[in-house]
Amino acid sequence: MIASKSFYFQLIFRVVMISVTALVTAFLYTINYVIFSFFVGITIVFQTLFLIKYVNTTNTKIAYFFNSIKNEDFTLRFPENVNNKSLKELNQSLNMFNGMIQEVYIKNQSQEQYYQEILKQAAIGILTLNDRGHILFANPTVEKLLNYTPLNHIKQLQQIDTKLYNLFVDLKPFERKLFELTNERGKRQLALKSTAISLNKEALLLVVIQDIHKELDEKEADSWERLIRVLTHEIMNSVAPITSISESILKYFKKQEELVSIDVFNENHLKNTAKGLEVIKDQGNNLMSFVQSYRSFLNVPKPDKEIVLAQKLLEKVKVLMMQQHNTITFNIVTEPDDLEFFVDEKLIMQVLINLSKNAYESIKNKEDGLIKIIAGINNEGKKYIEVYDNGLGIPEDLLDKIFIPFFTTKNTGTGIGLSLSKQILRMHDGTLKVVSIPNKETKFSMVFN
Repeated sequence: MIASKSFYFQLIFRVVMISVTALVTAFLYTINYVIFSFFVGITIVFQTLFLIKYVNTTNTKIAYFFNSIKNEDFTLRFPENVNNKSLKELNQSLNMFNGMIQEVYIKNQSQEQYYQEILKQAAIGILTLNDRGHILFANPTVEKLLNYTPLNHIKQLQQIDTKLYNLFVDLKPFERKLFELTNERGKRQLALKSTAISLNKEALLLVVIQDIHKELDEKEADSWERLIRVLTHEIMNSVAPITSISESILKYFKKQEELVSIDVFNENHLKNTAKGLEVIKDQGNNLMSFVQSYRSFLNVPKPDKEIVLAQKLLEKVKVLMMQQHNTITFNIVTEPDDLEFFVDEKLIMQVLINLSKNAYESIKNKEDGLIKIIAGINNEGKKYIEVYDNGLGIPEDLLDKIFIPFFTTKNTGTGIGLSLSKQILRMHDGTLKVVSIPNKETKFSMVFN
C-alpha cells in the first residue's frame, strides 16, 4: 500500500512537471522567445523518457517478481538501500510480500508431505486416476497388493490380470466391487470402492483397495460357529428325548444288567413302552426331516435363467398368496410397466413366496396389515424387488441372525427359508438385505447386479 502511494505521487509529480514545462515552452514561443522555447521543449523529451523509464522499471520489476512466484522461486530479493524513496518502498513491499508467500508455500508443502506420509503408511491401497487412465498417485500399499511398481497407467494392470484391468476400465464413481486376485503370492480377496473427486478443475477417480481375506476368514469362522451352534441345538433337541425315553423303556427289560423275567411285565409296562416307541419314532422323523432340509439347502439347482416380465411374476405371487389368505391387503407395483428380469423364475418365485409368507406371519393379527411388493430400478441403475409389510418387525438383536441356516424364532419350520433365499440371490449375482423397524415396517430388498 505504501509503495503504491509513493509510485502514485511520483507519477503525478512527473506528469505535472511535464505539463508545466510544456506550458512554459508554449508561453516562450508566444512571446517570440523561440530559441529559449526550443531548449525548454527539449527538456520535455527528456522528462518523458525518464517517465517511461520509471514506469517500465517498475512494471518490469513487478512482472519479474510475479514470474518468480509463478515458478516457485522465492530466492528473489530486491535491494532496499537505494536512494530513490519510491523504489525503496516498492522493493521493501515486494520483499515482504515474497516472504509471506514463501511462508504459506512452505506451510502447504509441509502439510502435503504430512498427508503424503499418512497415505504411504495407510494399511489400505489408495490410487487416483483421470479419465484417460493415467494413475496420478498410488501409495506403496496398493503397489504391494497388486505386486506391481511403479503404477502409471491402468493398462499396466493387464500384465497383472486382464479381468482386473477390465474392472478398472468399467469402474464408475461410487461403485463397490469384489475381486479375487491370484498370483505367485497366493490368492487375495480385494474390495474396491471408488469416489469421484475434482482437483484443479480436473475430474479424478479415487479408488480405495483393501485386502479383506482376513475379514472374510473371520466372518466365515463366525458363520461356522453360529451354524454349529444351531445344528447342535436342533440335534440335541431331537436326540435328548430319544435317549431319555430309551433309558426309561430299558428299565422295564433289564435289572442290574440282566434281562427281567416275562412274568414281571404287566399291561402298564406295555402301554408305556408303546408310547415311548411312538415318541422315538416321531423324534426320529423330525431329525430325518431336519437332515433332509439341510440337504435341500446344500443342493440348490443352478439357475436356469430366462427373461421374465416383472408384472407377470408379481401377479403369480399375489394369486398364490390370496388363495391361501384372501383377507389380507396385498399390493404389487412395477415401475416401469415393462420391467424385465433375467432370472430363474421358479427359484425367484420360491424366494418371493417365502418372503410373502413371512410378511403374512407378521401382519396376520393386525387389522390394517399390508403386504406390498415393489419392482423397479434404483438410482444406480440396478433392478430390484422389495417385499414390504407393516407388521411386528424383527428385533434389532435378531437382524444379524435371521439369515443363519436353521435359525428360527417360530415354533414350526426348519429355519432355512431366509438363508436359502439369500443363497438363491447370490447365485443370481444379487443380494438380499433387510431393514426393519419393530411394529412399524419391515422391508426385504432383492437387488440384481
